This record gives sequence, C-alpha cells and structure tokens, in this order.
Amino acid sequence: MTTNPFSVNWDYRCPFARNAHEHLVVALEAGAPFQITFVPFSLNQAHVEEGDKPVWEDPSKEPDLLAGQVGIVVRDRFPERFPRTHLALFALRHDHGGDLRDSAALASVLEQEGLDSSRVFDEIRSGWPLDEYRKSHEASVADNAVFGVPTFVLGDQAAFVRIMTRPGKDAGLARATIERVLDLLEHHGELNEFKHTSIPN
Repeated sequence: MTTNPFSVNWDYRCPFARNAHEHLVVALEAGAPFQITFVPFSLNQAHVEEGDKPVWEDPSKEPDLLAGQVGIVVRDRFPERFPRTHLALFALRHDHGGDLRDSAALASVLEQEGLDSSRVFDEIRSGWPLDEYRKSHEASVADNAVFGVPTFVLGDQAAFVRIMTRPGKDAGLARATIERVLDLLEHHGELNEFKHTSIPN
C-alpha cells in the first residue's frame, strides 16, 4: 500500500464521486493511513463550451457553485467537521433527493452536522471560497488534464475512477477499495482503461 499523499476531487452532483468519497471517509475514520487532499471541481465549468463565459464569471451560475463553496469553507475553516459534512452534502443530493442549489437545504445539512450555517455563508459572501474553487478547478485541468469526478492523483499519475459500490459501515471494504485504486495508479500505468461492458443487476 502506498504511503504517499494523493488527492481526489469532488463535485457533489456526481454519484460516482459520492461512492468514492464514502470509501475514503469510512477508511480514514477507521484509521487508514491515507494522506488525502480533497479538491473541488466544477462539472458545470467542465461542460462550458470554448469561448463561452466561465461559470465563475456568470451570475446565473451562482446557485450551481454554492454547494462546492460550502464544502470548501468547511474543509478549510472547520476541518474536524469536514469528513461527515462532506458525506452529508453528497447524501442531500443522492440519498434524499435534495437540491444542492437551495441555500436553506444546505444550511440544514450544516446545522445537523453541528456547524453554524450563518458563519459558513458569511465566508462565502466574503469571496474567497469562489476564488479557491476556481483556482483548484483550473489547476486540476492544467496540471493533470482532469475532466471529471472522481479523479485520483498520485504523484504524476491521474485517473478518473468509477467505483460502483458503497461501503456502508464496512471499513475493511472501504480501505481495500481505495488501496486497489492506488495500487493500479502507482504500479500499473500500462493499464489505461478497464471497463466492464455491462453492469451486474
């Protein structure tokens, strides 16, 4: 198993990012010695046509960027609360059918996780979370040609990964799943694409 630091990006809209980040958090909480940097990425920006206005500069896209900024604030200002809040924000969309553009829904998640939502939204209004969002997204694209989530980056290797399972409370499964991804990334660069032609029911 690698002991090297790695990063994984996220956008709360993606179910595959949800799966991967559940494995990451469950493994970490059980003591896995992973050194992870959680990096925000905007699927909205990834789908902007060349020549069109970036989402960061488009007022009509502000709601689409709100959840990502909430995650950034919690990650950087309340790191001890980040792992559980991170998963709760994924759950808002994928388990509860909530709207990630709804500030009230996001505030409810924050309050349920023991955070003062007004402080988080004050940070967002100050402007730095949007700057951080843009900087992180653009660096991911420029440095590692990231196009989607989740992308794992280890050293100079980067791979978009679709994990089909969720770990539940199985920390052993979570750790083994992430270790398998990292092993492929670190030691099997010749395996560029391996995709099942069908999905088991």
